[in-house]
Amino acid sequence: MQIADRMHSIQPFHVMALLARARELEATGRSIVHMEIGEPDFVTPRPVIDAGMAALAAGHTHYTPATGLPVLRERIATYYRERYAVDIEPTRVVVTPGASAALQLVMAMLVNPGDRVLMADPGYPCNRNFVYLLNGRPVGLPVGPDSAYQPEPRQVEANWDADTRALLVASPSNPTGTVLDAETLRAYHAITASHGGALVVDEIYHGLTYGVQARTALSVSDDVIVVNSFSKYFGMTGWRLGWLVVPENCVAEIDKLAQNLFLAAPTVAQHAALEAFSEENIAILETRREAFRQRRDFLLPALRELGFEIPVTPQGAFYLYAGCSRFTADSYRFSADLLEQAGVAITPGIDFGANRPAQHVRFAYTTSQENLETGVSRLAEYLRGL
Repeated sequence: MQIADRMHSIQPFHVMALLARARELEATGRSIVHMEIGEPDFVTPRPVIDAGMAALAAGHTHYTPATGLPVLRERIATYYRERYAVDIEPTRVVVTPGASAALQLVMAMLVNPGDRVLMADPGYPCNRNFVYLLNGRPVGLPVGPDSAYQPEPRQVEANWDADTRALLVASPSNPTGTVLDAETLRAYHAITASHGGALVVDEIYHGLTYGVQARTALSVSDDVIVVNSFSKYFGMTGWRLGWLVVPENCVAEIDKLAQNLFLAAPTVAQHAALEAFSEENIAILETRREAFRQRRDFLLPALRELGFEIPVTPQGAFYLYAGCSRFTADSYRFSADLLEQAGVAITPGIDFGANRPAQHVRFAYTTSQENLETGVSRLAEYLRGL
């Protein structure tokens, strides 16, 4: 059997090997502090679970339209009006089986073989793989603390050529947690529009911001593409539900792709998600957001005091992207040794791109404050032994 050439470019999550090893160690009785996986430790809030159970009891187990339940599309549109004071037509909302499916739909609509998509490096690893899947060419733009780990508009302009189709950015970003301001979003849009390209903005960590209110790119223009999710802020990771907001002239194309690729998002998850926007549920989510802020405010200075370089305070998500060159020249080996010797699991920079990955690691504060304190104590002891 011959494997498609594109598979040589699509890499696995390197952290998954570390996670598998962590599970092996736990099976032997070892205590492991998990700061590697970007999944909230909180279970889905009870109002959403109850709504899902009620949907099952009512027999809501059949397919929905490929673009999603009309009532959910309307509720998402209302959410943009209530939270961001942005009016969008519900017809522009497409419900998807997670944000990953949303990104696949967008790339399938935009990218021809050989086309280029610009994105930040470091950045979420699946983004480049979605482009490879279409035989396109992801182009990582090296970013650093001087630009808050976001592409500079002049950098985007300098790297745009005749084969470039889109700029994909994230706010808040993974792995750095930084947030784009309205001025930068407008600059991105001006550049992409001037070249007849697309601006795609990953907003799946919206809601999880600390001290700032993230601006949706839809406040800049109607012709941007926004990706969002019920996984992070809403705590519905296993329900596999996300959404897209696309320009009106793209809806039919996305609908056609969704029919062929996924048919529809999970029906029970869609009915449950209607309750995600309730006043009761949002109150629960806001309490959890405050818990994440408290964890960040503990872990950030603790890591800096240990000698990790974190020059930019993240304003959102639940990650700290830390320079570790003081301790190692190989972040993967550092992460593996830390797991084996100290029982602390973190993510090596190699998962996030080609921009100095051996000098960086990512810490996720998706575990309890008590576990974070234990992890920092173990990390300090490990570093003393280097």
